[in-house]
Parts: sequence; C-alpha cells; structure tokens
Amino acid sequence: MEIRFQNFGTEQWKADILLAPLCGGENILEQCPELDVAAPWLAVTPGMRDVTGGREEIALLHGHPELPIPRVLTVGLGPREKLDMNVFRKAVAGAARHCRKLGFTSLLLPEPALARLPGGRERLVEESVCAAKLALYRYTAMRKPTADARHDPQWLALGFDGKSEQDFLHAAARRGETAADAVILARDLANTPGNLLSPAALAARAEELAREYGFTCTVLDETLLAGKGLGALLAVGQGSAEPPRLVIVEHAPLGHEQEKPLILIGKGVTFDSGGLCIKPAARMHEMKCDMTGAAAVLAVVAALAREGVPRRVLALMPCAENMPGGGAMRPGDVARAANGDTVEIVNTDAEGRLALCDALAYAQQEWTPAAIIDIATLTGACAVALGTGMAGLFCDDATLAERIQACGGVCGEHFWPLPLWKPYEEYLKSEVADISHTGPKEGGAITAALFLRHFVSDGVRWAHLDIAGADWADRETPLCAKGSSGFGVRTLLELARSV
Repeated sequence: MEIRFQNFGTEQWKADILLAPLCGGENILEQCPELDVAAPWLAVTPGMRDVTGGREEIALLHGHPELPIPRVLTVGLGPREKLDMNVFRKAVAGAARHCRKLGFTSLLLPEPALARLPGGRERLVEESVCAAKLALYRYTAMRKPTADARHDPQWLALGFDGKSEQDFLHAAARRGETAADAVILARDLANTPGNLLSPAALAARAEELAREYGFTCTVLDETLLAGKGLGALLAVGQGSAEPPRLVIVEHAPLGHEQEKPLILIGKGVTFDSGGLCIKPAARMHEMKCDMTGAAAVLAVVAALAREGVPRRVLALMPCAENMPGGGAMRPGDVARAANGDTVEIVNTDAEGRLALCDALAYAQQEWTPAAIIDIATLTGACAVALGTGMAGLFCDDATLAERIQACGGVCGEHFWPLPLWKPYEEYLKSEVADISHTGPKEGGAITAALFLRHFVSDGVRWAHLDIAGADWADRETPLCAKGSSGFGVRTLLELARSV
C-alpha cells in the first residue's frame, strides 16, 4: 500500500473512504471540524446517532457515491483518558482490515484529527501509517490467487488542512512506512519455507538487499569459516547438506565509516530439527522461523540504509541448518569456538547459542563495537517464563537496558529484564572442555545467556534479547497475521535511529 499526502486543504481531500478516529462519548464533527467541508453530509446522516466511539467500534457511514469523500468509517478509541498508543495502533489496524474486507482501494486519514489526540503529533502519524501497513500484511508467496480474493487498498493518504507546517509530519509518515516495510521484510523471510531459505539463500537475499539499498554485504562460506576458526557455527551445520554461512552487512554512511559501530547479531538457523536430539513432530514445521533474529537484524540494516540514518551499524547473521545427518554433531562432542575456547555440546537442540557465540567472538576480533546486541529465538524456557507477549532482556549495563526497554515501549514491543546471575555459571562447567554449552532445565534462559556472556570481553557493552515466543503469532491479531511477527525489528530500528 502506497503512502500519499493530500496537502492543500480539506476541500481537496478525496478517497473511497475517510477514517475518522473518535474518542468515546465525543462528537466526530467537534473532534474533526474539517469534516464540515470534507464530508458535510455527515451532519444529516441518520447513522451518526448510533456512533459512540467505544473501543474497537467501527461504524460505516454513507454519503452520495459521487462525492469526493463518499464514506466515513468512524474508528472507536474508547475513553480519551484511557487512550494509549497500543489502543490507537489496534484501532487503526482494525479499520484498515475492515476497509480491505469491503474492497475499498483508497483510504484517507485526516491529520488534524490525529493532532487533537493525546500522544504527540509526529508519533501518532508515524504509528498510524505503520499500523495500517502491518494490518494488511499476508504471506501469500506460496498460494495461487483466487478469483474472490480481496485486494489490499492501493494507497493511504494523510489529509492536511493546508495551513500548518507539513514537512516534519511527512517525515514521520515516511518513518512509519519504513518501519512497517522492515517488519514486513522480516516476516516474509521467516515465513518462507525452510527448503526455499537455506543459509546460502538467506545470504543471497542479503546481497540483493545490499545492492538495492546501498549497504555492504560480506559472506563467509564454510571454507572461510574454518580458516577463521568458527568451529561452533560449523558444528551446528555439519549434519546438513546445506553448509553454514556467516553473513555480515554494514551501513556506514559517508563521514561515519570510522566510528565505533553498533553491532547487531541475529540467530540464523534456517531450520531447526533439533539435530540428533530431534524435536517432537508436533509443531516442528514452525522451526523454519528459528532465523527470526537474523531476519530482524537484516531488515533493520536495510531500513537504516533506506533512510540514510547517520550512524554506523553492522549486523552479523550466523546461518546454519540443524539436521540429523550422518555427519551431524553428537551429544558429547567438543567444538572449538572462534575465541579459542573448547565447548562441550551436551544437547544438539541447543544449537543457537553455538552459532551466536562464534559471531560474538568474531565481531569483537574484527571491530571495536560501541555496543553489541544479539537477538535470538534462543530458549523455550524464556517463552515458558514470559509467554508470547514480551521478550527476555539480559543486560548488566543499566543504561543500555533502559534504552532498549524505552525504544521497545515506544513501538509496542515489550522486554522484561531477567538476571545474569553469576552463581548459575557453575552449571556450565565441563569435565572435558573449557565450558559446557547447556545447564539444567531449570533457569534455562539464564544459563543460555550466561553462556553467551562468556564470549563477551570485559568492558564491552552487550545485551541479549531472547525473543522465543514473541517472534511467532499462533493467532491473528489486528496488527499481525498468523506466523512470524517480526518482533524486535522496530525496537532495534528505534534504537539505531535515536542513539
């Protein structure tokens, strides 16, 4: 859906339908007096008396079909004093979906009505655009089109009154558009079947995006990985016919090439069978999404390059397929990680931390980071602890942790701090290697994070985001279809834009 602007006053507004946000108990013509000009027929429409503005209420009002604005859809926000950005996003998303259901091709959202709501003018514009685009997302790449399929609206316009300054609001709308497109890219990658998105295919997609948006992409194949000592990542992929890759993308705009980079690391296990410690058959098909961390960081770098954000950001994606082939890693095997430490592999279904530890070590060998943030569907234990509505945050740097939580809160992604409790390091001691890569079932998310911290040098700012559970939607919501949610993309994008 294209984002447009109608800048020259309410008398110039034109679309199939106008979306009118309305707080509970308020009059739509008082909240948005511009409608007296854009849709004067509203004042005499009998349906107006039935509109209450209750939360999630949608009312379709009809004028003459030949008018520039022939329909108005009131979008209920509930009581003004209880309105927050999450309520607002859901309301706009629900309205966009309703318009698709009814087959409307063009939508208009009056910016003056947004300006009268609590939450900040720029943020409301950004979030309305982002919510509308995300609401319409569907993964259809594998389906034949059907004759009765409803098509998405072709465009959404923001209508301005022609009086106030608009450039900063146009920029806010474009930020919302870029953020939505980044989430959509991450969702598309994670929803792609594992047979179509191998480590090599994900690397090829990163190279395509680099050419399109003007960032750099470097791919280390299995030979280069061996030469650089990334034995833990190689161990993850050694049971598969699809060899592993380390994909490195960098956004370094002119004048920022030498600054310390923000480094993002995303787990890229393109399919996780569990290896020899094979997973149960139930829901194993969803393990194509074990690369949502990699999808997120790739989408973020593409968005930063598209916007020309003035800071240096790198993303590393350790990619592998965890399969139970004849050459697969075995429980009890020992691999040598990129920092030279030996790692005892206790459970081959705890493969993500092996891929990440090599990427963490390699990143510190090659660059001096301003900070490192890794993001991964790392542990079922985190999903058990926190459910699907939030992700786990492990970070000993209070300032960095607060920034991540604040950025997530702004865009509706929530992170709950969990402890890096030093006594649990005892569980990672090995009798045969420098470190064991798993501990007991209890506290599994914590010991996984502690294992990763082992590979982070003293003084390096680092945070670990465990998005297991939050990365996948089992049921449809106004903002997300079933499948990959793209969780984490907006938080990391917000962080990179603002720090």
